[in-house]
Amino acid sequence: MPALTSQTEMAKEGIRHLGYPEYFGNALVVFKVVGTLLLIVPQVPKRIKELAYGGFLFDFLFAAISLIAVDGLNAMVALPIVFIGILAVSYTSYHKLQETSTAA
Repeated sequence: MPALTSQTEMAKEGIRHLGYPEYFGNALVVFKVVGTLLLIVPQVPKRIKELAYGGFLFDFLFAAISLIAVDGLNAMVALPIVFIGILAVSYTSYHKLQETSTAA
């Protein structure tokens, strides 16, 4: 189990700083690994991939909200916002590839 829930001490401290219990960080690690696999495995149905994209959006969005609620608007909020941007590019690219493959 430690392999799936491994986090650096800095990550654990960040979870505690935001007021979340330690198991919350462990759950996030598991869900992020599963979500990543769902997005990269081609045989996963489109609807499941859509749910994985939505899960990542909620994760990054609520990370930004948590940071703002605890520490106010500061530079740390930029990281989840950047990840939302990367997620948007990935989502758009995924749909363009789907359109191209169905048109062919």
